[in-house]
Amino acid sequence: MAPDPTSQSNYLDVYSEHVSLKWTINWDKRIIFGSATHDLRVVKDGVAEVIFDTLDLAIESVDVGGTTVSYEVKEKHPVMGSALHVPLPKGLKAGSKVQVTTSYATTDGCIALQWLEKEQTQGKAYPYLFSQCQPIYARTLLPVQDTPSVKITYAAMVTSILPVLLSAIRISPPSDGPAHGGKTVGTDAVTYVYRQPVPIPSYLVAIASGNVVYRGFKTPSGKTWSSGLWAEPELIDAAYWEFSEDTTRFIVQEESLVGDYRFGVYDLLLLPPSFPYGGMENACLTFLTPTLLAGDRSLVDVVAHEFTHSYFGNGVTHAHASHFWLNEGWTTYMERVLLHFIHSPADRDFSFIIGAASLKEALALYTNQPKYQRLVIEFEFGDDPDDAYSTVAYEKGANLILHLERTLGGLDVFLPYIKDYVSTFMGKSIITDQWKDHLYGYYEKHGGAEMIKKLDSIDWDAWFHGEGLSLPVDMKYDTSLADKAYELAEKWDAARDSEVADLRFTAHDVDSFSSLQKNVFLEKLLTLPPLPGSHIIHLGGLYGFARTLNAETRSRFYKVALARPSTAADKYAVHAVNWVSGSDTGAVVGRMKFCRDMFRLTFKLDPKLAQSTFERSKMGFHPIARRMIEKDLELV
Repeated sequence: MAPDPTSQSNYLDVYSEHVSLKWTINWDKRIIFGSATHDLRVVKDGVAEVIFDTLDLAIESVDVGGTTVSYEVKEKHPVMGSALHVPLPKGLKAGSKVQVTTSYATTDGCIALQWLEKEQTQGKAYPYLFSQCQPIYARTLLPVQDTPSVKITYAAMVTSILPVLLSAIRISPPSDGPAHGGKTVGTDAVTYVYRQPVPIPSYLVAIASGNVVYRGFKTPSGKTWSSGLWAEPELIDAAYWEFSEDTTRFIVQEESLVGDYRFGVYDLLLLPPSFPYGGMENACLTFLTPTLLAGDRSLVDVVAHEFTHSYFGNGVTHAHASHFWLNEGWTTYMERVLLHFIHSPADRDFSFIIGAASLKEALALYTNQPKYQRLVIEFEFGDDPDDAYSTVAYEKGANLILHLERTLGGLDVFLPYIKDYVSTFMGKSIITDQWKDHLYGYYEKHGGAEMIKKLDSIDWDAWFHGEGLSLPVDMKYDTSLADKAYELAEKWDAARDSEVADLRFTAHDVDSFSSLQKNVFLEKLLTLPPLPGSHIIHLGGLYGFARTLNAETRSRFYKVALARPSTAADKYAVHAVNWVSGSDTGAVVGRMKFCRDMFRLTFKLDPKLAQSTFERSKMGFHPIARRMIEKDLELV
């Protein structure tokens, strides 16, 4: 297997098995300081050094086996950071162990961490801190072999004046006990102890700290795992209502399909708005955006997605960024299998219909960078994997697996294979060829020549390496849940030449629509010639889309309004960028799915408005989002 092109570490010679973290959060200086102790396993006889990935860390000292040693921090690479070279004792043999401790502190350049002022939180009484280490930012939080090819267990002791959460099992103080161990939040320092006994890739190391409280979900009979919710006190009731009904149901259903949940705890953390993603599957603790609080449980499928990563990503892991689709394509596919069983087959296909719209946008976005339209992306050494981040891995990957399912004979034939795939590679990091080899091996044993012939009918090269704006196969979905939305969109299209005063549409047109059907209605409009600006303004007011608190619906309406220069674009461009930068009702500042789209669309219409709005508000964004939007707006 080729080495990870995004890491400078020498994990093929010596690799980390376990990390012990001793951290203190300094809220005044906005740093985390302490130490990381790696238990290393030697692979290559006579290995002379261990190389860790770091980026903008302040290294204070390094000990090997208890003895202080000299070390070297190499010149900084703009993407991969500065390799930390640590000498090892002479004569090490393959299989032997050695321990390395690095004392250090994070710095202002720590991309993984966002520090929030108290005014940026719901309660506005205490500051807040959270991390985002995927894809390659764990190296800004600790010296580490920052590649998913290496999986580590970890233990941590973290001292803070505010409650601390980690992507691990809490040992003390107990989650269901008094907040902050009964001490005074914001004043008293408490040491939080955590343990992660399941090996995970470094990008799943996560921390959050702030004024958060816990409420447990009811554990289903016969289950040994626990699940619950963390949120600021001001949001705990709303968030509990939103997620309590479905979370454990998703877990139970997935266990019935692919096997037992291995991590023991599955908690949700509702973060402040600047979290850059919809969710992040940190082990034991899924991070969620507050934009999911729709008030009608219509967006909780994100939890199904993030939990599914417990098997596809956290369990069976892509070896490096070139095979990221193995995480996201499989997870998106299985999320929709859950919908099939929990709701209906039509709901599953409806989700594919919604995904098809986002895939179309993503493929178009990379017209001038066609290698990022591929499912398997051959990254060069030092390439930035964030440049390729889009829904291609999710949707193209999920459609490949759906195509496989249909080709091989449907879910009854395919589900046993999925279970075998998970059990075979659980705890391992793999590449696409290993997945494909296992697929062929399984069906050779369970179907023989007939199944192999079906697999050979797949145009593998087109799926893995194909570029362009369409899938290799024209995928068909059950449109029964989308038909009403399509019909309404076609009525608006047919009325484009009418005066607004003569339109016969009413607010009741969408009374029977679910939130998802409203979204599909707007997506259908995007596939048709743009409506006159006057019609779009009327539509936005009539159906309440222009001010809705449902972020998914509002973002799609803004896409309709900003599709081309018009009176609607003139009216809504400023609202769109203000909405994603924190100065409009229902603001969603931070979530890249919305922020990048709104800034990119506005930039095409009014570059100065997009750039000036972002410059004014950019410090409210997570560093990852800030870097990406700066590229989008040609500010770097």
